[in-house]
Amino acid sequence: MKTVIKVVSTKADLRKFIYLPARIHRDHANWVPPIYLDDWEYFNPKKNRSFAFCDTVLLLAFQGREAVGRVMGIIHRTYNERHNEPHARFAWLETGNDPEVYGALLGAVENWAREKGMTHLVGPLGFSDKDPQGLLIEGYEQPVVLASNCNFPFLVELTEQYGFRKKVDLVVYQIPVPEVLPPIYQKINQRYLSRETDLQVLEFTSRRKVKPYIYPVLNLVNETFSGIYGFIPYTEKEMDEMANRYLYLIDPRYIKIVVNGSHEVVAFIIGMSDISSGIRQAKGRLLPFGFLHLLRAARRSKQLNLLLGAIRPDYQGRGVDVLMGTRMIESARLTGKTTLDSHLELESNTKVRAEMERMGGRVYKRFRIFEKEL
Repeated sequence: MKTVIKVVSTKADLRKFIYLPARIHRDHANWVPPIYLDDWEYFNPKKNRSFAFCDTVLLLAFQGREAVGRVMGIIHRTYNERHNEPHARFAWLETGNDPEVYGALLGAVENWAREKGMTHLVGPLGFSDKDPQGLLIEGYEQPVVLASNCNFPFLVELTEQYGFRKKVDLVVYQIPVPEVLPPIYQKINQRYLSRETDLQVLEFTSRRKVKPYIYPVLNLVNETFSGIYGFIPYTEKEMDEMANRYLYLIDPRYIKIVVNGSHEVVAFIIGMSDISSGIRQAKGRLLPFGFLHLLRAARRSKQLNLLLGAIRPDYQGRGVDVLMGTRMIESARLTGKTTLDSHLELESNTKVRAEMERMGGRVYKRFRIFEKEL
């Protein structure tokens, strides 16, 4: 049956776009639906400021009257100008194991990108590295965590057959929560405790007390993440959106912030109890009672997902990571967690990877961002 590509232009089209993955992944044991309230805001240009500085197109593939695939094309003008890269991106790709449908979708994105003067197409990559990125290439047997892509192996095969090649890999570590800290951690932590230092680790039991630190924490991300592929600095509006999107899901006990004697934020780490099973039970719908599944999953989960962390450059290599890490491990242990998920790390980030491995971590998932010349 012939595949027809349609630009999403109505609310009915957008509904098909948002809910299509649930049909494609209906037999996928590890797939976790998105939180649909978030998706409706993400794809709404009136609520998602990223649309203001990007060219975008949302496409649906149809065979007859049935939607069988989707993809989003993005040209991030700000990022391209800063990095002198005339690149387009593809994101939110979903299709069955059908080369014709895949080719029709990606071909439409390629034509759109060429018309706008782009020379390369990369992805999966959304508005920034804060969105799910890359196709899963290792770890298919593992459950999906929040803000990560999920795909069948055939999607990687279709991508390679279409002419895409590796641009960069990202790895995810699984780290056991130890009953006793490794000796090197004990030694560094004791060194800090036994000497005079102006550093203080802030810990929280209330989300309200976290709010004053949202801007300083995310400004530190802007300062330290500038060299990371795909990163775009947060604006204040995006900081507010980020906080509104995730803060209500995060137990404040998994937020550790280090300040110096001037009470400047010099480092932080944020974790979140894995709520994948709760999202699955709620089928991605928080209302009217779906959020109760998320709260229950957070209490029962044995895994803590590390979402975000940074250390100011002039404090790196001084054991600050160990100072925060010991507190996070202690909180994880006291709340019954047995494993940590590192979230995505660039394969080239050898410093962070060495720290993960020193803690006994092993790579258990790998994602790949692909690239094709137009």
